Amino acid sequence: ALWCLMMSVTPTRGCLLDLPWEDILVPHILCHLPLQQLLSLQRVSKSFQSLIQLYLANMRCFDSSQIGPAIPRAAFVNLLKDNEVLQQLALQNCSDWLTDQELLPVIGQNHHLHQIQLKGCAQLSRHALVAISLSCPNLRQLSLAHCEWVDSLSLRSLADHCKALEAVDLTACRQLKDEAICYLVQKCSRLKSLSLAVNANVGDVAVEETAKCCPELEHLDLTGCLRVKNDSIRVLAEYCPKLRSLKVKHCHNVAESSLSVLRSRGVELDVEPPLQRALVLLQDVVGFAPFINLQI
Repeated sequence: ALWCLMMSVTPTRGCLLDLPWEDILVPHILCHLPLQQLLSLQRVSKSFQSLIQLYLANMRCFDSSQIGPAIPRAAFVNLLKDNEVLQQLALQNCSDWLTDQELLPVIGQNHHLHQIQLKGCAQLSRHALVAISLSCPNLRQLSLAHCEWVDSLSLRSLADHCKALEAVDLTACRQLKDEAICYLVQKCSRLKSLSLAVNANVGDVAVEETAKCCPELEHLDLTGCLRVKNDSIRVLAEYCPKLRSLKVKHCHNVAESSLSVLRSRGVELDVEPPLQRALVLLQDVVGFAPFINLQI
């Protein structure tokens, strides 16, 4: 409907572009259009092109998924070249082309970012994380899942400069060991959500230090952390009263003896209690759910 309105107005009747751009069009109209349509509007006229450029320069949130994975590298650079007010940046589907060359200028001129999503951006380097730590002191949420270029030195830089972090996803950051995680949680004690999943180098030392340093912790993902054992789960239960969910699937050294305390507190776990697992297995084997009276 908005597109039809834009295309139907005539100079004699006045047009949408006659409305105040910064007071009306940008904050109250364009913000409701998908980014893909806004880019199409640039081709309508030079006036519309100027309007969209003004919108892009004042955009607070950029999510590449609104455009699609086929966004050209040059288009991304052009879209954000004048923007210095970004607060949220999501680039999780740009792994095929995003490098430091495209990302660093955006990070360097946007000091108000509080949420960055770089999941799977494999062509970046440790310099990207250092740039984020130096330019984004107000960062609250950061996803680096499957970014194997993250190393202990760049993570230390993040911990030193972004102490307000509340959520960090380090899934499959396989260079990281216990020492790096300990340094992060010691500096960033406000963490509420942390993922260390799919990291064979993470063990009890990191989990125990996380528990002791982050009393506000609500969500912890340890999926596939084979070195994590019962002792650290007990420490987690003792030091993290606000814990709401814990993922320990494929942590073969974590047993019900340590999980039972968390389970009794209502913490959401991704593994079933032993009896329930046995019943499910039996059902799979015999093809029906057994009728068992579990009442005492």
